[in-house]
Amino acid sequence: MDQTLPTAEDITAALRAGEVTSAEVTDEAIARIERDDKAINAICVPDFDRARAAARRADQARARGEDRPLLGVPVTVKECYDIAGMPTTWGMRQHRDYMPAEDAVQVSRLKAAGAVVLGKTNVPFGLQDIQSFNEIHGTTNNPWDHGRTSGGSSGGSAAALASGFGVLSIGSDLAGSLRTPAHFCGIYAHKPTLGLAATRGMVPPPGPALPVEHDLAVVGPMARSARDLSLLLDVMAGPDALTLGVAHDLALPPPRHEHLRYFRVLVLDEHPFIPTGSAVRAGVQRVTEALVDAGARVERHSPLLPDLTEGALLYTQLLFSGSVARFPVESYEQLRVRATGLSADDLSLDAARLRAMVFSHRDWIEANSRREVHRHGWRRLFGEFDAVVCPITPTPAFPHDHSPDPRERRIDIDGVEYPYFDQLVWAGVATMPGLPATAVPAGRSPEGLPVGVQLIGPMFEDRTPLRLAELLEHEIGGFRAPR
Repeated sequence: MDQTLPTAEDITAALRAGEVTSAEVTDEAIARIERDDKAINAICVPDFDRARAAARRADQARARGEDRPLLGVPVTVKECYDIAGMPTTWGMRQHRDYMPAEDAVQVSRLKAAGAVVLGKTNVPFGLQDIQSFNEIHGTTNNPWDHGRTSGGSSGGSAAALASGFGVLSIGSDLAGSLRTPAHFCGIYAHKPTLGLAATRGMVPPPGPALPVEHDLAVVGPMARSARDLSLLLDVMAGPDALTLGVAHDLALPPPRHEHLRYFRVLVLDEHPFIPTGSAVRAGVQRVTEALVDAGARVERHSPLLPDLTEGALLYTQLLFSGSVARFPVESYEQLRVRATGLSADDLSLDAARLRAMVFSHRDWIEANSRREVHRHGWRRLFGEFDAVVCPITPTPAFPHDHSPDPRERRIDIDGVEYPYFDQLVWAGVATMPGLPATAVPAGRSPEGLPVGVQLIGPMFEDRTPLRLAELLEHEIGGFRAPR
């Protein structure tokens, strides 16, 4: 593959200079998909005819003197977003023929910014896995090693970007679904502050597409450069016009600093619930050395850090208590019986997941109250630090594992097996309190697989981790396409 795939910034500059047309750029992207996607399976629902028509309209608009942020730029969209005239299934066979009547709010914003939508990217069944495969569209492979996963649930989008299928994509994140695929595929992604970007129209079929405020889930940008993340976030950010948008205008604060030497950074590479594999630890160390060499203040410990053990338990409780809300009564009763049989001494994450699945409303209120205490702790931490650097998952991309019961799956960390879902704890560090987190490439494993880290920032100060990502991209390099 081409080692110098363009960024959105590159393409926009070329379009504005008249060096290329959107029709040409779009045709090139489509040709690449038709040539290479048989091996990757990232684009599950192509929309090439409408993409070519949109590209022609973009060229006509530019000829009239128009200029919008993404005018003529080819992009992809995660399958879970509604697009009028295209099926939205979330990988669920029973909804394979569901066709929404209108675009999701983020798709509308993409189109208003002038983007050319090439098609939809693959997801796991119900968006509920760290891999992207389902009975309708099959398995998405990692572009670096087709025997490994591209991640989930935005795995199709990450694989598409790494393969050159468009220059931007929009995804979503509840359990690392933006960050993990970015880490596995060697690209950039940003999980915005909870509530920063409207989610209407990213809803399990058959809808309805209501302006719901989610407890943990966000939507966000994916790209091949840190600067492109900021470009796309500016398009996506802002309240829903049906709710807060009636009264609120968005005004994100600028980044806290413009140069690495002024950043105060806390580095974490150990979690009490799961070890960090050697390849990921090396990626964290590479970022740490770049920060130190640039003169940043770097610390490895702080008494202000909220307790990671309690944080992981709270995240597990909040995440899994919501995951069973629509389970049939019979299934819920089976879970309740199993939870009752747990030993009071069992403090494992597996036990926490099972107990959370049968939470009462009283239990959830208590967990939510403790979350607010954690949020206050993070506010205190970010009075002393500007960002936290830590892993996204403990390992690079792992081999495909489609065992029917995820509870029986295991993740191999330097030769030792751990429960599959335990790897979510690092994603939860930012998700549970609703903090922004930017996934950045941080090198390669000894096997040549991408390794990423996340840069966690203060709530609603998304431009701070994004700026730090830009500066680190300059210092340690960024995206490199698979060969």
